[in-house]
Amino acid sequence: MEKKILAVTACPTGIAHTYMAAEAIEKAAGEKGVDIKVETRGSVGVENELTETEIRDAHAIILAADTDAGESRFAGKAVVYASVGEAIKGAADLIDQALAKKATSAEDYVEQVQQAKKERSAQRKGPYKHLMNGVSAMIPLVVAGGIAIALSFMFGINAAEEEGSLAAALMQIGGSSAFALMVPILSGFIAYSIADKPGLAPGLVGGMLASSGGSGFLGGIAAGFLAGYVAKFFKDKIQLPKNLEGLKPILIIPVLATLVTGLLMIYVIGTPIESIMTGLENWLKGLNSGNAIFLGLILGAMMAFDMGGPVNKAAYAFATGLLASDLYAPMAAVMAAGMTPPLGLWLATLIRKNKFTKEERDAGKAAGVLGISFITEGAIPFAAADPFRVIPSLMVGSAVTGALSMLFGAGLKAPHGGVFVLAIPNAVTNLLPYALAILVGTIVTAIMVVSLKKTVESKVNTNSSNSNDVAS
Repeated sequence: MEKKILAVTACPTGIAHTYMAAEAIEKAAGEKGVDIKVETRGSVGVENELTETEIRDAHAIILAADTDAGESRFAGKAVVYASVGEAIKGAADLIDQALAKKATSAEDYVEQVQQAKKERSAQRKGPYKHLMNGVSAMIPLVVAGGIAIALSFMFGINAAEEEGSLAAALMQIGGSSAFALMVPILSGFIAYSIADKPGLAPGLVGGMLASSGGSGFLGGIAAGFLAGYVAKFFKDKIQLPKNLEGLKPILIIPVLATLVTGLLMIYVIGTPIESIMTGLENWLKGLNSGNAIFLGLILGAMMAFDMGGPVNKAAYAFATGLLASDLYAPMAAVMAAGMTPPLGLWLATLIRKNKFTKEERDAGKAAGVLGISFITEGAIPFAAADPFRVIPSLMVGSAVTGALSMLFGAGLKAPHGGVFVLAIPNAVTNLLPYALAILVGTIVTAIMVVSLKKTVESKVNTNSSNSNDVAS
């Protein structure tokens, strides 16, 4: 009987990695003649969802996810765990691992369930994954709120101060509502990632206390981890008779964990973190040109280092978290630096075609579109093919872009959108110098890439008498 493989892909932002991983898995399965179905859990929600019947009948599941992917559905099934980055670069190997898995039988079902729980527990241990679950839930609010705020500035910088105006309504939607929910949602879903549903209420409350208390996104992160591990402690330690177990997730754990989290945030944790956050804000607001350039260099290099991976996401989370504190310069540097890697590669494929294969030149066109849309992942195919030449080139170009953006004093009020956001009046401060920073970074990236990469050669008409090697 033919082995049926299922897969799920999910990344924190759900924009590019999710679908690139799905495409890589489907392509590898097609080349091996393996029947596969891939569920994607992206920014638009769950697509191509796996059914209970399909999960039951599947030989194995590939779980390529850096955030929550509903993995409890697969208890008792043979599961191959991977990151979306591993799926993009090594999909064929994941298919082989899945095919080699032992299928679940009635006799070993209980053992498989226990093993699956152990593997999921091992996957969940990393604080980074919990943090990214929180960031993933927060990003739609940041984007929606940021765009609403940017639209309000179309009517003038101070137009929102006029009560009853459309600008005031947009500011209320973006600033007073969406941005007000950012930190509680971040905190709540970090806690949810750690303790499941019992962690959500204490996490949300802890995040609200962090937001209202002035400790900002740093306090929200601390509250999320605190609430999650406190809720998990009560979940693991409190034992009740079976007829009372239902009270634990809806009454006992939320109440106890919320009280503990709230009291610790108010009396112990909140004030020190508020001081740290205030110091960070004051430092950022008082940056001289030299320090601003250095910060831009670091943020820019981080954006290009792994193109949507953990380092990239850390820089993005740092910048988006500061938006709630009305600090817009890091966000501008981060978005500009995230655009230049694919844009630079697109330009490189145009100016030195003999450095790239035909497939890479075709990919360069797509990279250009992704670049203007602020999807850094468009550079991944090039980096995977030639990492030691491409990645340093991307980092240099992005570092230059980030440094110039900070030097020019550019600020960005919307956390996503690429060049499409630049068209919104007043969404970007110092727009022309900001566009120049992106242009310069793109050119630097392209020059670095074509300088370091070797000329690609291919053989044409090898059976012909006049065959020779020509540069492709």
